[in-house]
Amino acid sequence: MQRTTTSLLSILLLGSCVPGEQTAKDQSTNSEKPNVLFLFADDQRADALGCSGNPYIKTPNIDELANQGVRFSNNYVMGGHHGAICAPSRAMLMSGKSLFHVYDVLDGVSTMPMHFAKQGYQTFGTGKWHNSKASFEASFQQGRNVFIGGMSDHFNVPCRELVDGKLTEPVRKGFSTDLFADVANEFLEDYAQGDRANPFFCYVAFTAPHDPRSPRPDYIGMYPDETMPLPGNFKKYHPFEFDHMTIRDENLAPWPRTPEIIQASLADYYALISHVDERVGDLIETLKEQGLYDNTIIVYAADNGLAVGSHGLLGKQSLYEHSMKVPLIISGPGVPSDKVSEALVYLYDVFPTLAGLCNLPAPEGVDGKSLVPVIQGETDHVRTSLFTAYRHTVRAVRTDEWKLIRYPERDYTQLFNLKDDPLELNNLAGDPAYQSKQEELKQMILDWQVETDDTASWTTPVVLPMEYDPESFVQVPDVHQPEYVLKRYFKGVKSKQKSTH
Repeated sequence: MQRTTTSLLSILLLGSCVPGEQTAKDQSTNSEKPNVLFLFADDQRADALGCSGNPYIKTPNIDELANQGVRFSNNYVMGGHHGAICAPSRAMLMSGKSLFHVYDVLDGVSTMPMHFAKQGYQTFGTGKWHNSKASFEASFQQGRNVFIGGMSDHFNVPCRELVDGKLTEPVRKGFSTDLFADVANEFLEDYAQGDRANPFFCYVAFTAPHDPRSPRPDYIGMYPDETMPLPGNFKKYHPFEFDHMTIRDENLAPWPRTPEIIQASLADYYALISHVDERVGDLIETLKEQGLYDNTIIVYAADNGLAVGSHGLLGKQSLYEHSMKVPLIISGPGVPSDKVSEALVYLYDVFPTLAGLCNLPAPEGVDGKSLVPVIQGETDHVRTSLFTAYRHTVRAVRTDEWKLIRYPERDYTQLFNLKDDPLELNNLAGDPAYQSKQEELKQMILDWQVETDDTASWTTPVVLPMEYDPESFVQVPDVHQPEYVLKRYFKGVKSKQKSTH
């Protein structure tokens, strides 16, 4: 089916006539409020999609979503106050609040599904919820195969059911991507067979491509290791110490990083993403078969990026583009097709944006900005700069062209021209020719800190050394890594530590 490119006003005037399928029911009763299918990946960097210009990964279904909607090429997670960036990222997404106004706590906070439920939506959630059991129970009316936590073995996911408003005790199941897609499909089919009196808000939070990098067996080898090109900013290790360089994510490959281990990591990472893409296609096909597609807004996004060898890092605990920039695609009624926006946006803009697209009252007390004016072509931006933060150790700001990263504990600054140097390799900080630009961006960070209630200092009283010896690090796997990963990345070492990331 071809997506409409008319305005939301036109949709409201014309009504919602679903043609075609014999199984489809008339959905005119809720035509003023489109359904929402929210698809959320875990640890997917923005360039790990075919539609972002990556010719090495196969994501035909997500690419088609971009063809039918708007892709935001500069969408960011604001950051995190601890290494498990996905927890604050999801709290910001669900609350519409910035990092220092929500951190990772959603208990007692009004969330996006709550807002939709108050406006008559039927809400359903499945997959990862990293923000407490109680906040899921408060947020959703229905839930199946709900995983409370940060990560697990993809083949043994502890899943809960929402029964009478309470989540049951977990039962281990697998494979993660299939578990979540299957129950989402069942929800859509059950909804289609009902009276459709109220629109739905269906949230599907995959745990892929978050590690363990253990694809379903039929996806192993989909991308031969030797065919994977190294990132253009690949390094054997990060050139200086700025935080906990042995945080769990960084333990997934030994030091120094070798081309072979990064190629293997990318092969498995891409396989996990392609599996998600296949199941995204299944969900979209269900919408079409059930006559729901034309009246459903579909969002595809991810919680944070990942280094996977870029700058000598593996994880998301930095403020480089690869770790902070994430996919964001929106398609559906009121959304033009085949549009790419370079607007500087945050994940937490999605809440007010969806409220606007669904003709709901704007949520109160949020920091996010509605992207509807950008989507509808009324403006090309909602802000002129973006501020990001990691713990107390890194701060950054970027504009359309420039980016400045500050390391307070090291009294060190990086300045990159992102137009000329998108891989962030040529540090211009300290160059007299760019002194005024450096000062301008420094002031932007200071202004953003005031606006967001960030109290980190520009330089700490005690400055720590930047030198370190990564080759002295000992690689230790966490308890969630299956045998495939231990043999491939840890040389058969047994798991020794527990992880919360």
